[in-house]
Order: sequence, then structure tokens, then C-alpha cells
Amino acid sequence: MRLPHAFAERLRRSVRAKLLGLVLAPLMLGFPIIMGLLWYWGEAYYHRLMVSRVGSDLATAHGYFERVIEGVGHGIDGLAGSQALAQARAAPEDLDALLAARRQMLGLDFLNLLDTEGRVLRASTGMTAGADRAAWPVVARALQADAGSAIERFDAADLEAISPTLRERARLALVRTERAAPDPRPEENRGLVVQAAAPVLDARGELVGVLEGGVLLNGNLGFVDTLNDIVYRSGSLPAGSEGTATLFIDDVRIATNVRLFEGARALGTRASAEVREHVLSHGRTWLERAFVVNDWYVSAYEPVVDSRGERVGMLYVGFLEAPFRAAKQMALLIVAAVSLLVSVAGALLTLHWARGIFRPIERMHATIGGIDAGDERARVGDVASRDELGRLATAFDRLLDDQAARRAELQALNASLDRKVAERTADLAAANEELHAAQRRLVMSEKLAAIGELTAGVAHEISNPTAVIQGNLDLLREELGPAAQPVANEIRLIHEQVGRIRLIVTKLLQFARPGEFVGYVEDVDVNAALADCLVLTRQHLTRAGVKVVQKLEARGRVHINLPELQQVLINLIVNAVQAMPAGGTLTLETADRDPQQDARGVRITVRDTGTGIRAEDMARLFDPFFTTKKRQGTGLGLSISHTLVGRYGGRIEVDSAPGRGAAFAVSLLAEPDYRNDRAANGCGDESREANAT
Repeated sequence: MRLPHAFAERLRRSVRAKLLGLVLAPLMLGFPIIMGLLWYWGEAYYHRLMVSRVGSDLATAHGYFERVIEGVGHGIDGLAGSQALAQARAAPEDLDALLAARRQMLGLDFLNLLDTEGRVLRASTGMTAGADRAAWPVVARALQADAGSAIERFDAADLEAISPTLRERARLALVRTERAAPDPRPEENRGLVVQAAAPVLDARGELVGVLEGGVLLNGNLGFVDTLNDIVYRSGSLPAGSEGTATLFIDDVRIATNVRLFEGARALGTRASAEVREHVLSHGRTWLERAFVVNDWYVSAYEPVVDSRGERVGMLYVGFLEAPFRAAKQMALLIVAAVSLLVSVAGALLTLHWARGIFRPIERMHATIGGIDAGDERARVGDVASRDELGRLATAFDRLLDDQAARRAELQALNASLDRKVAERTADLAAANEELHAAQRRLVMSEKLAAIGELTAGVAHEISNPTAVIQGNLDLLREELGPAAQPVANEIRLIHEQVGRIRLIVTKLLQFARPGEFVGYVEDVDVNAALADCLVLTRQHLTRAGVKVVQKLEARGRVHINLPELQQVLINLIVNAVQAMPAGGTLTLETADRDPQQDARGVRITVRDTGTGIRAEDMARLFDPFFTTKKRQGTGLGLSISHTLVGRYGGRIEVDSAPGRGAAFAVSLLAEPDYRNDRAANGCGDESREANAT
């Protein structure tokens, strides 16, 4: 027996393990081997015993089943050659009475007198006269003067032709059965019939007719109970077990004493798929344990073959396995317990003698385990043994003391080194962060300076021709006087467009030099300002089919330039509407900032149910000229809004994700904060106070 690798390694390195191995080797090796062999032989003998027993039961059941089939044939044959039938043939009214009386006496379900062509002359069940029965093999042999009986499978139409009552007796609802093969049919309407036929001869030995009869086995509980009583006589099985017998049509139980719940018979249940495959598909006898309805039985199945040699059903006998298996296991457990008790007693006695050697080794082993677990104070201590093991334990403790002193020194040095490394790391991280922030500010300042230079130049170049156009337009209007009336509308349109050009130039300069356009600061009610913005953007909202929800709960006021605040809010509202091209809900919220967590002021939130913002776009939202609207917009709206809010010490925060809309929150201070000269440079702190969360 090969030892596991871990145990073998431990045995190689540990004296204690080697001593234990010497003591416990007989128990660890001998006992499992003996018990394994005992268990294997017990299982093999038990299996042979059960198979032999159930095979003998099946032979008994088969013999009884054959006698039943032959008995039906003998009864039909005896009636066919009787004087009573010969006399009744001469008087048809007596013939019907004779057939009915003999059918009841012989226990048949139908009895027919056929002519020499196999057609019905008289029937005890009211079968239609003239019906052709010659197709059945036993009838065909009887027409050849050969009596016989066999098992046949009648379908629903065959049973209906004999008697509607017989068809109803054969109908059986299929019950869903665990481990059975799938069957889509709701019911079984075929019948398993013991069919017999015998020739009727006249005084000269010539064939004058055929007598046909049969017994339907579906639901024939008397047959199966008698079979069970013959096979499993009282006292033949141990207490707790029970014998069962069943007749199947294919794999459906049509006569059985196997029980379901509350004593109901398991009619309509089915055999397991493996039994069906073994017996019906391959035609072999099953002698093995099998799952029967709801428990395991030692089972025997054999195929039932009709007169054509086709397998049409199964004959089953078996008994509940649990009591036999429990008795076997109990016997094996008793033997195992006695063997184990003897082995353990011998091992304990040996261990008692070896304790003088084990104790010092166990103490040292426990000390090693404590050291490995982090207990630096673990020691072997004083041992009673004064031999080599005792001296080894004392030397081991001295070695541990020396090691503990060295470890303490190293830990003190490591702690000092860790503190210095942490301090240097923190300083380096702070310096790196400050450097990155300075780089971002420098890059942004350079970008804005370049844009400002370009914008100022463009604005200057546009302003000069615009002023010339405006001056000449005024001169034209004065010189023409009343003569300008026919083109007054065109002059007005030119004047308006010149004004629009000036407004665009002013916005460009405001972006390039925001410090020069600081507006007049006043005490503003943000709720009123937001309401005015809704009026100005009503056309956008109506055209886009956007529903507006307002939650205006702010009570505080802020000092800010009102037109600039409206410019920021209108830009956010228009952006929200553009994010909802198919309509949606625009939620406008105002609330006072919590003075315990933030400076006193107001928080304005513009929330939409649009497409949301991609994660890769969040960090660039407030960059100048960045836009996701490729065919409209300049990309200055959010950048100007961020600059305007930052000018007064406020910030814009964004919360969005693709598919769940976006929320822009504008946080304003009650009193403006112009730290870092925001009003002068117009850029604010470009380290992104506008948190894209």
C-alpha cells in the first residue's frame, strides 16, 4: 500500500512520526486490508445469494404463468369436444345460453363460436356476427385442427370489437414514474390477453367450426395476487421485506401488487428505462436490483412473448432489498467493530509503553508549531527525561532564546527603515501630484493664451469692417431719407445682422479675455433665475417634446452676475434638450448647500433622461472646442459656463453614464470667492474643480 506523499515526507523527517508508524503500522495497514477483503467478499456473496433467490422466484412465477395460459387452452379445448356443444349447435337459442354459462364457469372474458372460415357465428359478449377472427395465429392453427393458447396484445379497436366493456377495463391512466423512459401518451388502452382456440369436429372428425375464448389480464388482480402468494409464501422473507409480482404490457404495469401511497396499487406506473432496454429491447432476463416505483427491489424480469415471437410485455417478481442490505451491513459492521476494538486495544497498550519516548518529542513538536504560528515565547521547558532527548530539549530552548534576541534587533531596524521609506514615498507622491497639476495648468494656460491671441485677432479684424458697414448703413439711411422707404425692411435686416456679428465678436472676446467682461454682481434668487431661463428656452422644450419637472427648494440667495448665471443655466438646459432627441424628462432642482459639509450657498441641478455621456468623454467635457455634436455647436458652451461659475468660486459637477442620462450640478457660494485671481484671468483653477463623477 503506497503512503500519501505528505505522510511519507513527514515520516522521513520526524522521529516521532517514525515511532508512531512502527506502532500503528499493523492497524493502519492490516485492518483496512482485512476489512476491504471482508466487505468485498460479503458484497459478492450477498449479490450471488440475492440473484439466485430471485432467479428461483422467477422460475416459479414463469411456471404458474404458463399453467394459467395452458389452463385457458385446456378449458376451451374441452368445451370444443364436449357433447353439450354438439347438441347446442343444433338449437341456436341453446347455443347462446351454453356459451354464456361456460364463459362464466371457465372464468373467460369472451367466448366465440366461429365458422370454418374463422368468422363469428355466435358470441357470448354480443360480438358482431360475421366478424373475421382468422388473422389471429391461434385461430389460424385451430382452423388447421390444432388447438392452442398464447399471450396476445390487443389494441383498443380489437377490444372494442369484442366488447366495449372490455375496452374500458383495459384503459389505464399512465402515472409519471421516476427513472422511466419518456412516454407522451396519457393512457394505456391496449390489452394483454390469454387467447385460446380449439377446433370443433363433427362425428366424422371433420372441421365444422372453431371455439375461441380469452381472458383479459389488465387489472386482473386475482391472477397477480395468486402468483405472489405462490412465489412468496408467508414467512419466506425476513421481517420488513415484502414480495411483489407484476405483469406488464410493454413497460406499463397492468396487474400488480406493488403499492403506491396509502395502499393504492401502482397500476399505470412504468418500469425503469434500463430494465425496459435490457428486457424488451434485447430480450434478456433481468436478475439484479432495480428501482421499482419508489424503492429498490431485488428484481427479476423476463419478456412475455406473443404467438408471433414478438416481445409484448414483461413478467416480474421481486422483494424489497432494504431489510436484506441492512442485515448484511449490520453483520459486516459488527465484525468490523470487533476487529477495530481489538486493534485499538493493542495499539493503546503499545502507545502506553512508548509514552516515555513520545513525551519529549511531542513537547518539542508543539514548540515548533507555536513558533510557526507566531508565538515567539514558546519553549519546551523542563522535561522529566534526562537522556539524550532531555538534553536536546534544553539545547533547543537556548537556541530559541538566542534567536529571539536577534529577531528583536532586526525588527527594530526594520521598523525604523519602514518609517523612513514611508515618509520618502509620501513626499515623492505629493511632489509628483503637484508637478502633474502644474503641468496641467501650464498646458491649459498655453492653450488658452494661444486661443486668446487668435480670437482677439479675428475679433479685431471682424470689428473694423463691421463698423464700416454700420457707418455706411446709417449714412445711406440719412442720405436717402424718405426714398429709402421701399428698402427699409432690407436695411433693417442688414442692421440686425451687423448687430449679431458684434454679439458673436463680443462672445469670442469674452472667452478669450473673460477678466475684461466681469459683470455687475447682484443678489440673485436662483429659483426666479431658473424660471426666467425656462421662459427663454420654452421653444426648444416644446419642439423636442420634453416634460419639465421642477423641485425648487432653495431658500438662500447668491451674489453673482444675473445674465452670466442665466447664460450658464440656458446652456445646460439646451444641452439637456439636445441629449433627448426623442423626448424625455428634464428635472430642475435647487437646494441649499449643507453648511456642515460645505460653504454656505446654493446647488442647482439640471438632470435629463437622455443618452448619457461616455466614460472616455467625461474628462474632456469642459475643454475648449470639445464637442460630441459633430454637425452643430462650437464646443465653447460648457467651457464658458465652467469659466463663468469658477470666476465666482463655484464649480460644476457631472454625474452620468451611457444609457441613464446626465445630471449637471452647479454649486454657487452665497458670497463670491475671487481667490487665485479668477476674475483677472478668467480661467479659474484648471485642475478640474468641475468633478466629472
